[in-house]
Amino acid sequence: MNISYICANNINRLFIGKNMIKKILQKGFKRVAAEPVGVFLCNFALMLAVYYLCRIFFFLANKSYFTGMTFSHLVELLKGGFQFDISALAYTNAIYMLMQIIPFRFRLNRIYQNTAKWIFVVINSIAVIANCIDVVYFRFASRRTTVTVFTEFQNEGNILTIIGYGIFEYWYVSLFALLLVFVIYKLYRFPGAVEKQKLSFKSRLVYYPAHTLLMCVIIYGAVIGMRGGAGVATRPITLSNANKYVDKGNEAAIVLNTPFCIIRTADKKIYVNPQYFDNEARMSEIYSPLHHPHPQEEFNPLNVVIIIVESFGKEYSGFFNSHLDGGTYRGYTPFLDSLYAESLTFTYSYSNGRKSIDAMPSILSSIPMFIEPFILTPYSTNEISGIADVLKNRGYYSAFFHGAPNGSMGFQAYAKSAGFDDYFGLNEYGNKDLDGMWAVWDEEFLQFYAVKMGELRQPFVTSVFTASSHHPFRIPPRYEGKFPEGTQPIHKCVGYTDYALRRFFSTMSQYEWYGNTLFVLTADHTNQTSHAEYSTDINSYSVPIMFHHPGSGLKKLDTLPMQQIDIMPCILGYLNYDSTYFAFGQDVFSIDSNDRFAVNYNNRLYQFMQNDCFLQFDGQETKSVYNYKSDVFLQHNLAGTVTEKQREMETKLKAIIQQYMSGMIENRLKYVSEN
Repeated sequence: MNISYICANNINRLFIGKNMIKKILQKGFKRVAAEPVGVFLCNFALMLAVYYLCRIFFFLANKSYFTGMTFSHLVELLKGGFQFDISALAYTNAIYMLMQIIPFRFRLNRIYQNTAKWIFVVINSIAVIANCIDVVYFRFASRRTTVTVFTEFQNEGNILTIIGYGIFEYWYVSLFALLLVFVIYKLYRFPGAVEKQKLSFKSRLVYYPAHTLLMCVIIYGAVIGMRGGAGVATRPITLSNANKYVDKGNEAAIVLNTPFCIIRTADKKIYVNPQYFDNEARMSEIYSPLHHPHPQEEFNPLNVVIIIVESFGKEYSGFFNSHLDGGTYRGYTPFLDSLYAESLTFTYSYSNGRKSIDAMPSILSSIPMFIEPFILTPYSTNEISGIADVLKNRGYYSAFFHGAPNGSMGFQAYAKSAGFDDYFGLNEYGNKDLDGMWAVWDEEFLQFYAVKMGELRQPFVTSVFTASSHHPFRIPPRYEGKFPEGTQPIHKCVGYTDYALRRFFSTMSQYEWYGNTLFVLTADHTNQTSHAEYSTDINSYSVPIMFHHPGSGLKKLDTLPMQQIDIMPCILGYLNYDSTYFAFGQDVFSIDSNDRFAVNYNNRLYQFMQNDCFLQFDGQETKSVYNYKSDVFLQHNLAGTVTEKQREMETKLKAIIQQYMSGMIENRLKYVSEN
């Protein structure tokens, strides 16, 4: 027999065999894909792809916030997100999954399957829209949304207006969300047969046990997916698990997805005592929130005016940024720049949170934001002190001013719990001079604030929270073209609020007690950035802090760390307050320079600054250490190379965290005299 014929015949048989196997596999795949269980798996895979498109879009839309990102590291972050997507999808599609895997024949009914489709499309569309909303929300909060967002905006009567405006302003995000919803609807897969077909007795003996087994396998897989892994020792994944993939704190927002963050923070115990120290006396030696001042002079009853400016990042000031743009940067705050030069202010000053509701506890009660905004936690009903409450013991009257509807953002409730005697909001101002979105224009409301203070008995402590430098970034029509447009929508609003503050101080200076008043100015948080150095984990919290006492010698540019929670102790220190009080911050007028620190919480990482070092700690171990003064973009991680300094900073940070957690849990946020 011809050898070539034999070889050709064997090769032909091999190809025929491969084709037969291919046809069998294809037929098997089609058969599985036609079954409800197979349909569930196909549609689940579709949603995994959609979530990845969301993640890629999230990164591209916010690329400027992730400085130093390399392609290889981005791939690692995208890979890390797979685990969180599976978990979120297993939760959100649990009902749909059960509808498709229960081992009964009525699953093939057309009405049943149409119902299943709409459950799938609606639930997953909501999840996708939540992911897309965070494309924008991240720019303001520097993290993914958690369940507290529902409490945060529960008192806002204009929420539909805000949402409507955002849909049109961020049209490209809205368009992307609609496109994904259309993809989900269009690519949804139905079972191959949607009508009942009779099964023989023999077929039933195979069908029901096989589908019951499949149901058990799918449920087991779903539980593993929800938990983020298999095994008895595997703990369910939480938001903090994203940190193992990141180099910088805000990168966790790329790894995570919004549905996962909301699900994992629902009905969770927010604060747990970490038990770093079993000896409370030893912990208090390292750090204690109880202050026992011993001033050298008598108490000086100055009036105190605390101005909290909406969204005023330090980047907007020319005073702090003469090095930007090749030395040509002028900023958008000419009046405040002139005031900074005549005041005590700080090169390295930071907020203790990223939201407006974080600012009031930090500034007025010296309570930072750890994990979630204090106002939104169950511990917000704890007994607390604050600058108003403490100075009441010295005969001070106190009032808080905010030009939004009374109750907005929970400010009124917090002002009352912090000891303020009165609250002046839109109800007291009158329904006029509104910006059409949030509140009264800053210029008019600051004048109202100044005039009201002229009527108060002295000494007084007051605070005002401005509103105009806020999304959607409008200014009064009469000022169109007056202020520089800059490179970000917020810049003209910053210029307008700076002008409103100029007029406010001009009015204040006419009162005879103006020179007997300590003015404190800071911002609640940062906002839109134009320079990369202000998008880092540390500078995304960089806000101005200023103490101004007209006609005094209080004039200096301090180069040590300063933070919002230091404001209350510093005010009391400047007034020579001599009684014990509770505050997580420090009095920089009296503390040793080597003990100065700043702390905040960024995407599941505690951030701690002391001297020249910046440390990030996940609650268990230090993730990174940088020299934040010389390494502005935080590119050189020194963790493990500065062991003594790292150990010292980590120990103090642990003491701060444990004092905070135990104080919250045990309701010890206010000093109570033994007498």
